[in-house]
Amino acid sequence: MIAKVLLVDDEAPFVEALTKRLEKRGLTVLPSFSGPEAMEKLAADSRIDVVVLDVKMPGMDGVETLKAIKAAHPLVEVIMLTGHATVESAIEGMKLGALDYLMKPCDIELLMSKVQEAKNKKSKHEEKIAEARALNIALRRGD
Repeated sequence: MIAKVLLVDDEAPFVEALTKRLEKRGLTVLPSFSGPEAMEKLAADSRIDVVVLDVKMPGMDGVETLKAIKAAHPLVEVIMLTGHATVESAIEGMKLGALDYLMKPCDIELLMSKVQEAKNKKSKHEEKIAEARALNIALRRGD
């Protein structure tokens, strides 16, 4: 199951390096360098499964971006990533719906497993929604 990942971080060299490493492992990666740019890309591409989101960014930070993502795209899973972890920001991110919170630099295999977990969770939610819609249609028809 190939995941489509939106990688959001204001540090261009980090985004470029991580994009290459994830693409080598078969993921489709869209780079983004700010919260507002991430929101634009999510609005333009409904096939994004997972957002890997830096916490510390100028302007719209990771927590603000997470809130906006969950409000506009509730099925998209978010993995928070930071080099400046604090217990408070981790707790806040998890309360706001982040799937997990990883420290930079994180092990690439750990990140890959979290991305797969996020993709699977999103797929299960989409299947349940499709089943509920099909059942609703069947009930309206009297099947």
